[in-house]
Amino acid sequence: MTGTAKQITMRIKKRTVMDSLLYALMVLTMTGVIAVLGFILVYILQSAAGFLSISFIFRSAEEGGIFPMIITTVYVVILSIAIALPVGIASAIFLNEYSGNSSLIRLLRLAIETLAGIPSIIYGLFGLLVFCRIFGFGQSILSGAFTLSIMILPVIIRTTEESLKSVPDSFREGSLSLGATKFQTIFHVVLPSALPGIVTSVILAIGRVVGESAPVLLTVGLSKNIPRSIFESGRTLTIHLYYLTNEAINPDDFGIAFATAAVLVILVVIINTLTKIITSTFRKNLGESV
Repeated sequence: MTGTAKQITMRIKKRTVMDSLLYALMVLTMTGVIAVLGFILVYILQSAAGFLSISFIFRSAEEGGIFPMIITTVYVVILSIAIALPVGIASAIFLNEYSGNSSLIRLLRLAIETLAGIPSIIYGLFGLLVFCRIFGFGQSILSGAFTLSIMILPVIIRTTEESLKSVPDSFREGSLSLGATKFQTIFHVVLPSALPGIVTSVILAIGRVVGESAPVLLTVGLSKNIPRSIFESGRTLTIHLYYLTNEAINPDDFGIAFATAAVLVILVVIINTLTKIITSTFRKNLGESV
């Protein structure tokens, strides 16, 4: 018994040491990621110092500002998410709650995975041909939004589906046993429980929309004016940043480019924060209505 107890004690000690090492490795990795992110942000803000100002943000392009680009970027983000989010969530619900494992469903999953791996320039060419020319929208915010919404659909579908899978089956069974229909169970029980994952999908989609350049260049256009409607052309911050760095000659040109990059980062943070606030409010209202 004594020898067995010693063996058990040694195994426990080895597992404890291994757990401690793995925990330290995870902490070190997380610290490294945060440090890299912090370095990038600090470097951008330091390089933008002296050029980033309120007047720079709200001036027109002719005056050296970026206000039209900010408006165009916000339009493209909001419209793309508005188009892709309902379709993505509905598709994820169908795949997780209603579909089985038939050949057709496996083919559908393969199509979604294929969409996720297609280069963005291909989406740009598709949008240019279909939305700009065949549908007659021309280079406009609407064409860009439709193109980008197709591009971010796989992200929304897969992330939402994984969050739906994480909801325990006991939630569904409890709701159904109380007399709720399957649709009521999904809307009032499953979706609120999966909301953090859906928020994650929205944030990832926003990040991809804001960071894309090739599809936006081909479908939205290069106009520096503030678009008066979604049927007009515009220039997003990423496209403007590309042209600023491409045409930069003296240090001041690079300073303006870094100031634009800083505004782009701040804009992403603001949009993500607003998304979380709106989603938290929506989840609270759903919880009160149950």
